[in-house]
Amino acid sequence: MTTEKSSNGKSFVYVGLAGETAPGRVVASGLYRMAKEDDRWEMLANGLPESPAIRAIAIHPERSNTVFVGTQDGPYRTEDHGDHWEKVNVPDHGLPVWSLLFHPRDPNVMFAGYESSEIYRSDDGGERWQQLPVSVRFPEVTVGPGANLAKRVLQIAGVPANTDELYGAIEVGGIIRTQDGGEHWEQLSHGQYVNDDPVDMHGVLASTFRPGTVLGIGRAGMFRSTDKGSYWARVQLDPLNEKGQTYCRQIREVPGDPKTIWVAAGANFMSDHGALFRSRDGGVSWDRADTGFQPNSTLFGLAFNERHPSDMYCASSNGQVWGSNDGGDTWTDHPLPEGARQVYSMACG
Repeated sequence: MTTEKSSNGKSFVYVGLAGETAPGRVVASGLYRMAKEDDRWEMLANGLPESPAIRAIAIHPERSNTVFVGTQDGPYRTEDHGDHWEKVNVPDHGLPVWSLLFHPRDPNVMFAGYESSEIYRSDDGGERWQQLPVSVRFPEVTVGPGANLAKRVLQIAGVPANTDELYGAIEVGGIIRTQDGGEHWEQLSHGQYVNDDPVDMHGVLASTFRPGTVLGIGRAGMFRSTDKGSYWARVQLDPLNEKGQTYCRQIREVPGDPKTIWVAAGANFMSDHGALFRSRDGGVSWDRADTGFQPNSTLFGLAFNERHPSDMYCASSNGQVWGSNDGGDTWTDHPLPEGARQVYSMACG
């Protein structure tokens, strides 16, 4: 989900759904938009592929009318806040996109993360793209015989002071790092093993407040490194499941206040409750936030308005959406339409 300030003064919220089929259950997919002033959701489809699975949304940090989304058929772009869409010319053979990033130092530099651990880079704002040589594989991270290859790039994180330093969070694959803009990659998983789980990572954040500190989140909880990811220690969160773990799905710094970090979480992927955690010291200590609402599923969406950082949103996997105008102290309910489930993407600008 993404909120952003448009050129005409309106503010929009975008929510991406990624429909998945399970035994006896079919979940809808698509992209929703809400103008903050009228509190009404509308589905966007003009130019998008049929039943788009939207797992990533990125708004241009300087031109709020420009929005990129990741679909099952590669990335798409709009120049009018989502009224019309066009396919982005990435030589990706139509693979699913799971993450998008405008680099925090230079918005002309973009990255798109795919299945099969592929990452593409653009240096001209998304016009031309090249595939980066992400050749890292993880023989020590397995989910059973023959299932040890890395899969999806769920989040890419940049370092504001250095466009060449990047991190990626890989589903069932750990954290990867490059320090030369993507020409060479290293796998970083020392310390991310808990209860014999595979290293199933969902998100990564390179701290602005504490340079050199990197936070990784995943199925087994949260991990922190103070040496750019070379070694990790587990971060203690309130446990939410029987393994004594916390399933974490999204991690975000508050714009303009990098010592404040939020994490969207739950008991597991399909849990019946969710939670928000907050750190006020750059990720050293964490508390479960008292939000005043009861999510009926794991929280998958977390977003902040870049121009008004006290405005934030969160969303549960089952389609509940809440907004706050005071940095998370109080919240307002903005539920998606009936049947809109499996939220995967959310942000604010």
